[in-house]
Amino acid sequence: MQKAKDTVLITGGAGYIGSHAVKLFLEKGYRVVVFDNLSRGWKEPLEILGKLGSLEFVKGDLRNKKDLSKVFGKYKISAVLHFAALCSVNESMEQPELYFENNVLGSLNLLEAMRKSGIKKIIFSSTCATYGETKYLPVDESHPQAPANPYGESKLLVEKMIRWYGELHNFQYVILRYFNVCGAASDGTIGDSKKPSLLLMQNAVRGAMGIEPFFLTCPTVKTPDKTPIRDYIDVEDLVEAHYAAFECLNQNGKSQILNLGNGRGYSVKEIVSAVEKTFKIKMPREHGEARKGEYAAIYADPKRARRVLKWKTKKTLENSIESLRKWYESRPDGYRK
Repeated sequence: MQKAKDTVLITGGAGYIGSHAVKLFLEKGYRVVVFDNLSRGWKEPLEILGKLGSLEFVKGDLRNKKDLSKVFGKYKISAVLHFAALCSVNESMEQPELYFENNVLGSLNLLEAMRKSGIKKIIFSSTCATYGETKYLPVDESHPQAPANPYGESKLLVEKMIRWYGELHNFQYVILRYFNVCGAASDGTIGDSKKPSLLLMQNAVRGAMGIEPFFLTCPTVKTPDKTPIRDYIDVEDLVEAHYAAFECLNQNGKSQILNLGNGRGYSVKEIVSAVEKTFKIKMPREHGEARKGEYAAIYADPKRARRVLKWKTKKTLENSIESLRKWYESRPDGYRK
């Protein structure tokens, strides 16, 4: 375990996935600085997690270079975990300019602030949305990247920037391409607070618990049950991979691009059925407005991540559903505003 004086900067640490990374790094004994503008995140999980160790919060925006200069000037940062991004496929189809400004320009500002401060290590939260429509399944890291929406395109552009900073400025990086994230902290302390969530399993669990109505918002696609097939990975498994990536960078400094998933696809209807089985109910299958920019099927080939990181997923769908039940039982309305 590293000494508490070693400091990691976590951008977007007040959000769903970022806050789980904050929790893990604090538990591992690191000093954590969270940089977040709170436009999509919450202060409350940081107040909860502050009890675990040395945690400081800096409210700032990646689009503001002065905000970044202040945080890099104040703290001696050893590495950056970059989660901060807008992440709604549907919203990106309607307002692409938001995604290129926030995700791309914001990330460029971050990379430049790192370069000027002499910080070379970054772990980037990317996405399987950079692949677009699949040419083959499961998807490995060599699959062609042809995003089907501005969200995926924005993440791909950031990947390219990071790779060039590695080539030209000796940055050491791990780019992690997520598949669909689900679940909450197994101890019930933190979770997804968006209402409605952008994520299927979260919405299905909230529907099963009677917190809010559940609607199918997927388009009709060419799969056996005509609903999209995705790979679901529990958020605690996901952040364990980030910690393993961080350790790898510290040990050998070798840059990597890795898929994070379970390696199996589940359709929307299969996820809803799994939630119904856990709660022993049958939910109405009403349809809402279909999301834009979705594609038929994608699931990961995670063998490279397993080999490189010495990591593997541990949580089942049932584990993720139960963690969400525990989270929403304690906070059906999410965090305080």
